[in-house]
Amino acid sequence: MARRRLRPRMPRGAGEWAAAAVVALAAVTLATKTAVAIAVAAQQAWPVLVALAAAGLLCAGWRAWRSARAARMRAQSLARLRITLMQIDAMDDQDFEFVLRDLLIRDGWSARRVGRQGDQAADAIGQHGRRGRIVLQAKHTTVGAKVGVHVMYQVKGTAGPVHGADHAVVVTNGTFTRDARAWGEKHQIHWIDRDRLRTWAEHGAPLHDLLRLPDRRPRRALAPRTIRPRSSIT
Repeated sequence: MARRRLRPRMPRGAGEWAAAAVVALAAVTLATKTAVAIAVAAQQAWPVLVALAAAGLLCAGWRAWRSARAARMRAQSLARLRITLMQIDAMDDQDFEFVLRDLLIRDGWSARRVGRQGDQAADAIGQHGRRGRIVLQAKHTTVGAKVGVHVMYQVKGTAGPVHGADHAVVVTNGTFTRDARAWGEKHQIHWIDRDRLRTWAEHGAPLHDLLRLPDRRPRRALAPRTIRPRSSIT
């Protein structure tokens, strides 16, 4: 059996109207007393509320100051960053990638380390307001080992199409084969070997000076426009 829905109805007769008026008056009285009690309590407790608010502001300000101070100290530390080849040789692959990121930051790039399995030939990526986007491929190896031309092929195939790079660089603490250097210079893939790495990391030369990067972001080559012949009107 379906339950009947109860619906409010208007009072009927003088008695019901009087009862409704009494209930309404009681509700208004209760609401007024509650509001007055809240106002009195707030008036009495306002010094505590103000103190709590001030404490919250001080705490937030202190945290912001501490964060800004830490960022400033890190920036100052990176500005003085110098890493010797002996230290680099003792690193593992991941430490080398983080060092390249920090060197980019030191030189004014907004950089992050991205190296991982399936990184598509990018271990550190940097962004610069005037020089565009740079992709670094790290090749940490034993002293005297040589990086071959196949690495240049990989970087050329992914730096622009995959990572949107304006500049691509392969960095190693070893050396490059003659073919790798020649192919990189022909196809605009920069290379940093052991000697250049010493100049950059140990001596503190900025990367853009070392590689002679342009001060303005190069324009991407535009695809040639296809000119359609106009149809003749006969």
